[in-house]
Amino acid sequence: MDILKKYANLLVHYCLSIKEGDRFYLKSTTLAEPLVREVYREATRAGAIVEVNLDFREKGRILLEEGKEAQLKYVSPLYKMAMEEFDTYLYIRAPFNLREDQNVDAGKRKIRQQAFQPVMNTYFKRTATLDLRRSLCQYPTQANAQEAGMSLEEYQEFVFNACRLYDENPIESWKEVRREQQQIVDLLNSRTKVRYQGDGIDISFSTEGRTWINSDGRTNMPSGEVYTSPVEDSVNGVIHFSYPAIYMGHEVEGVTLYVKDGYIEKWEARHGKGFLDEIFQLEGARRFGEAAIGTNYRINRLTKNILFDEKIGGTVHMAIGQSYLQAGGKNESAVHWDMITDMSNEGTIYADDEKIYENGRFLFVN
Repeated sequence: MDILKKYANLLVHYCLSIKEGDRFYLKSTTLAEPLVREVYREATRAGAIVEVNLDFREKGRILLEEGKEAQLKYVSPLYKMAMEEFDTYLYIRAPFNLREDQNVDAGKRKIRQQAFQPVMNTYFKRTATLDLRRSLCQYPTQANAQEAGMSLEEYQEFVFNACRLYDENPIESWKEVRREQQQIVDLLNSRTKVRYQGDGIDISFSTEGRTWINSDGRTNMPSGEVYTSPVEDSVNGVIHFSYPAIYMGHEVEGVTLYVKDGYIEKWEARHGKGFLDEIFQLEGARRFGEAAIGTNYRINRLTKNILFDEKIGGTVHMAIGQSYLQAGGKNESAVHWDMITDMSNEGTIYADDEKIYENGRFLFVN
């Protein structure tokens, strides 16, 4: 089977479980037309009613540069309806230029973000209850390949391998991932205190009343992580992130956060601290919305794409800002910024004081 047909089959039937009569909103860019075409075909075969939105090069930047306030506040009625009423939503990432919005006016960007906040709140609530079945995936483009330090052909192979598309039956492969990770979340959901320790890391948090979630490819493709939202005021300690932290086209290196009773009191960065200073002025950004553990060992290198990097096998990540409602999180913020650190060299994780993870691997998974 052609690899894009295989990809479309996985997205439509495993990630989204599309069925006859579903209203399906599909968003991407014109670069992803080959995959969009196959997803459209497969979803139509399954009986879905499909709406497609394809952005063109620099569409967002043009609006932010040329648009007046009323234009910046405009939210597409179709997009709003999709987030409020449709059954399924797929966003295929396929960027032209990862830096095209980097130098736009911050005030205009804030107006745009505020305009979309009510729709995003609806999106978070509906995805938390699975009322809206959604998935996020990647179509390989030159921009991502260059960012990852690969040729386009190398990057395509990387993406398709991470999604298990070279396996004979990708859907069955992801079901096996689900089974293995269920062992992890079952254990973590029976405990209430977690501690990460490693080089520059000694941070603990409570998960009492919260839920660890098995991210098995049905909401992100690829996936391979387990995650939760820690009790907001329970996080204490220090955590150093060994990987560059990338957000909104900005790269910050050597981030260290010092936390007391859930609040980030102090922060350091080797490079890009000014942007970190700016983000920490935003409401809710100085508390954590997520704690997670990456389990996809087919992803073994940094590509500067959070969809892949946060799943790197042998890493943990914590996100500042917005919590996950489905995990029981309560922190609200316009920010959700994942920061990643390597645990493969003497990193450990304790759950209720029992060591469950060492040197990038769980000690009990079979």
